[in-house]
Amino acid sequence: MIKLIEKYPILSLLLFVIVMLGFTVDAIPVSIMEARNFISAREILTDNNWILTTMNGEARYQKPPLPTWITAFFGLLFGIKSILALRWPALLFMAFIGITTFLLSKKLELSKSHSLINGFIVLSSFYVIGIIIEAPWDIYTHAFMLMALYQLFIMFQKQKTSIVHSLLFVVFLACSVLSKGPVSLYVLLLSFIISYGIAYKFKGGTLHFLKLFSLLIFGIVLGGWWYFHVRVADPETFTAIAERETSNWSSYNVRPFYYYWSFFVQSGLWALAALVSLIYPYMKSRVINLKAYRFSFFWTIIAVVLLSIIPEKKSRYLMPVLIPLAINIGFYIEYLIREFKNLKSKKETIPVYFQFGLIGVICILFWVIWFFSSDILTGMFLVRFVITAIVLAIIGFYIFKFLKSKQIKSVFYLVIAFMTTLGLIALPISKSHSQVDYKPVSELKGSGIELYHLDYVAPEVIYNYGDKIPSIKTSEGYVIPNDKRFYLLTNKVKPDTIDALSKVYKIEFKDTYDLNSSNKDTRGYKNRLTNTLYELTRK
Repeated sequence: MIKLIEKYPILSLLLFVIVMLGFTVDAIPVSIMEARNFISAREILTDNNWILTTMNGEARYQKPPLPTWITAFFGLLFGIKSILALRWPALLFMAFIGITTFLLSKKLELSKSHSLINGFIVLSSFYVIGIIIEAPWDIYTHAFMLMALYQLFIMFQKQKTSIVHSLLFVVFLACSVLSKGPVSLYVLLLSFIISYGIAYKFKGGTLHFLKLFSLLIFGIVLGGWWYFHVRVADPETFTAIAERETSNWSSYNVRPFYYYWSFFVQSGLWALAALVSLIYPYMKSRVINLKAYRFSFFWTIIAVVLLSIIPEKKSRYLMPVLIPLAINIGFYIEYLIREFKNLKSKKETIPVYFQFGLIGVICILFWVIWFFSSDILTGMFLVRFVITAIVLAIIGFYIFKFLKSKQIKSVFYLVIAFMTTLGLIALPISKSHSQVDYKPVSELKGSGIELYHLDYVAPEVIYNYGDKIPSIKTSEGYVIPNDKRFYLLTNKVKPDTIDALSKVYKIEFKDTYDLNSSNKDTRGYKNRLTNTLYELTRK
């Protein structure tokens, strides 16, 4: 099986993403960031707002539109109501990150097998998977940038700027800017150029760098056309949003400089291997290609330093760091595959037995989750759980078997099989944990009665409803609808506390709509997903 996987590396990486998440990722509830993006994609199709994008009928210029266009296109093909269809583009770009990591590793003069390992590591890293759910637009900008950097690396190595590579570099760079602004330029591109200079030294002369600099400027300008257009078409709104967004950099989610320095933990299963791979004095005499290792090492560290400088910090901003970190981890895994049978020191072998042994234990004891489950599994959920437990137990058994015989490559691919099993078989089990009070607001769609909101409505609720939910509150106060009868969603304030409404309308409680898939006494419960519905009838 391993030989077959290594024979078709690009196909293997693509299939890994598709099999792991491509058919079951709709089991995960829509996040707040994801809901905003999906609403914008829906309104592109319903309102034809391809350039001046909106969310719930209001301007949404915080994010450039390329990922929204791609998502809207998939929604047009497969249905805008299908969460699976809307998440597929992000999954494909996740696969592109793995494939480009493999191709870049090959250009670093690593073996085909080693390069494939790097690709699997990045695709199985915790936050690379998590980011496509939490904030799917990030995956686009970093995937496009990585593809641009692959072309840039080729031009650096060849010391010439061919038309094909130049064109691809400009296009991918522009697409990255058009996906999420300058984020990836700063985190990935700048750290890439600095680390390349440290590891490989720049060659090619002044003229060569002037050409590359001109391509860089051209790509940024090409990717920035949307910003210029919106600035001209809707200057007042654009300026207000831009000022609010830029002020967040220094006043919102401010964290200390060292906030990101546990970044290796975000690689999930590979956290311990990531930590070891970053011990430069230990690794430098053990890697098969020191120059390439120095490149990935400094690319990782410099990217973290650049992120640490910015006052605003969020965990998801670390996602691009996991790309060079995966290459770095790959050097350690390759070393273990090559030399583990010859290692005598317990200081070197214990971390390996601990990391992979822990995964083996999790596989074998997966059935223990049954005793800690808040709900009793029945029907197909029970069948799926039993199948998952059996498959994981088999994987766990073979992990220990190959650990004992020190066949690390087989252990590595069993870990990939573990991740695939969790996504393909176990992930849909999460659907069984929906709370009893779960009630979708989407059932109000098609009632023939207009729906408004009073104080706050979460993006997840708007997405679930399937259409805009206008607000009756403006900056000047409350706007009394002309409708003789309408529904009103409220998250906190009761309508009868507003004199203007209670004087004109008879207010009647109708229902409570709760989109939480978690119970009220659990950490995952969110108050914003609970709304009270009132029916207002003109007196």
